[in-house]
Amino acid sequence: MNGSRQQRLRVVIVGGGIIGCLTAWYLARRGAAVTVLERGRAGMESSWAGAGILCPIHPWLYPDAFTELVEASLALYPELSAELHHLTGISTEWCRSGLLIPEFAEDRVSHREAALAWSARFEWQVESLDASALHLAEPLLSKAAEGGLLWPDVGQVRNPRLLQAVRVAMLQAGVELREGADVVGPLEENGRVCGVLLAGGGRLQAEQVLLAAGSWSGELAGQFGLKLPVEPVKGQIVLLKTMPGTVRHIIKHDDAYFVPRTDGRVLVGASMERVGFARGTTDAVVDSLLAAAYRIVPALQQAEIERQWMGFRPGSPDGLPYLGPVPGKPGLWVASGHYRNGVALAPITAELMSGWMLGEVPKMELSAFRIGRPLQASEDVGLPDKGD
Repeated sequence: MNGSRQQRLRVVIVGGGIIGCLTAWYLARRGAAVTVLERGRAGMESSWAGAGILCPIHPWLYPDAFTELVEASLALYPELSAELHHLTGISTEWCRSGLLIPEFAEDRVSHREAALAWSARFEWQVESLDASALHLAEPLLSKAAEGGLLWPDVGQVRNPRLLQAVRVAMLQAGVELREGADVVGPLEENGRVCGVLLAGGGRLQAEQVLLAAGSWSGELAGQFGLKLPVEPVKGQIVLLKTMPGTVRHIIKHDDAYFVPRTDGRVLVGASMERVGFARGTTDAVVDSLLAAAYRIVPALQQAEIERQWMGFRPGSPDGLPYLGPVPGKPGLWVASGHYRNGVALAPITAELMSGWMLGEVPKMELSAFRIGRPLQASEDVGLPDKGD
């Protein structure tokens, strides 16, 4: 596609989370005229609420295509973070803090064999730790832990800072951001989607429309005549304030995860609740997370409980995102359903979708993420049972 065509291309992105905003920035840098529409405040839903772990939970349970997508995305983070810092002065606090899975005698599931096999196949550095090495790496971990696995290269970002930086960068690049804009359906002409209809009768024309509305994508897709099984999965998080170094690594366990920030704060998360759009935190879930925290890292009992919050992950039945053009609806694209991996997958999603929408052939095989793919639900990586 030549430069003059790119300059004229008008794109509307429905959804102002990390996927929508980062894709908008990438498109604008390449000459597209981009408008981001957000029904609330940009970046204040799942993208803001997440913990910023740059590694999927139990990646060995996913198909290989997913790991390849994750690896391509994580490889972009160092340069992306540096560029955002240079352009905006905002640090994403990207760092490699390592990821540790401790093992206890009472664990319901052992991930060791599958995790080691996956790590060897994809050449992820992993260390198998006995009890002594485990407590040397994480001194305040419960003495009941008998060993564990450590991936030293796994990183994290601070989600709110990442979103702030991307917002500033995309606005600097000329993206128009409209907050409080409620999309109610498509504009269509000659069998092609050519824009969107807004609540109150507004119309916005574009050559390409991207649905990237997170947990609301399934509901919104229905207004576009598209069946897209993306549902909200509520997650609650507790923020503890303690001394730096209390927790040294990202710690994952089946009962909770812990993400240490450089200032000593520790995020403890996160529940998996299929309860629709029921907002607010609940005492039962917060108490459960704290009980897991105190059991796994007893020193956290001395930490101050600073706050708690929740967000809605955009879940899909198989845990995989939907990426690409919508069959039978030219002009309409989807980038949604990233579930627990939106922040980890944001850079590669933005890179692939922006190029694809500008007429390039994707550099990766993406059939595993196509809209309308056959679905095989998985309780391990996909939507949890309702009421869980």
